[in-house]
Amino acid sequence: MANLHGIVVRPMITEKSSAAWQDRQEYVFEVRPDATKGQIRAALEQLFGVTVVRVRTMQMRRNAIARSRTRGVTARWKKAIVTLKDGDTLAVFEAT
Repeated sequence: MANLHGIVVRPMITEKSSAAWQDRQEYVFEVRPDATKGQIRAALEQLFGVTVVRVRTMQMRRNAIARSRTRGVTARWKKAIVTLKDGDTLAVFEAT
């Protein structure tokens, strides 16, 4: 997987992730389900120019949904919780 933008899909900016950032300086990203911790670390370090100290990941399961008469499932995805070196920040999360 050479495409760095393909590994990190988007930052997750929610109430829970904002609270994690304020309390523990942790950043939350949606990443590809097949991305490894090493790939996530390398992608974030090259894309944002920061030093990643810790990466924790979790697989998010499919959820059954029903809209009117149509039933289906959501796609599975992976969440990465990233801790940066003291002094390193990402502007995406600080603006909120």
